[in-house]
Amino acid sequence: MKVSLLVMTLNEIEGMKSIMPRIDRSWVDQILVVDGGSVDGTVDWARKQNYEVVEQTRKGLRWGYNEALPHIRGDYVITFSPDGNSIPDLLPQLTAKMAEGYDMVIVSRYLDNAISDDDDLVTAFGNWLFTKTINLLHGGCYTDAMVMYRGYRTKLFEELELTGDQGFSTPEKLFCTNIGTEPLLSVRAAKRNLKIGEIPGDEPARIGGSRKLQVIRWGSAYMFQVVRELFFWR
Repeated sequence: MKVSLLVMTLNEIEGMKSIMPRIDRSWVDQILVVDGGSVDGTVDWARKQNYEVVEQTRKGLRWGYNEALPHIRGDYVITFSPDGNSIPDLLPQLTAKMAEGYDMVIVSRYLDNAISDDDDLVTAFGNWLFTKTINLLHGGCYTDAMVMYRGYRTKLFEELELTGDQGFSTPEKLFCTNIGTEPLLSVRAAKRNLKIGEIPGDEPARIGGSRKLQVIRWGSAYMFQVVRELFFWR
């Protein structure tokens, strides 16, 4: 089982300098930095550390995933945030769990005694609401359906039809935003009845940079997606 670590960046120079040295390169087979247009030196720093870098040509996390796909060499991919929210020390545990034959394994902020130090009242309620809704409408058993920190079979992205505009363009146009892939990935993996696992993992507060969260627009777009999937994709 070969594993690629996808490090998603947008002006995360402080987090990169703090988090990336904590990752033992022997833990994975490839580390790929995917940058969404940083202007703070993130890309130059990553290249000086001899990391592979893909610079996005289109804005948004999902396009970062799409443009990274041709460069991914692993059978499995782990999506990772270097802003401090994703704990590097959990990578061996995550890859070990994936090796048990799971299609996807999520590092849950709400499983067992795990906590999120990055949540506020609004985001904590939103994550709870989306996870419960996805479980109710689509037969999931998630404790955290929204988090980025997860590993899954690389081919899953194409098998669940997450590579194009289908499923994304309408909510993005309606709510004037660019959204991520994780909620729809969780929905379609549950609908396909894939083998999904979770491990507990805290979410520390971010290091430097600025929070990119668009609570109202993203929340509205994601809820539109979740409900529409009852009728849209089979």
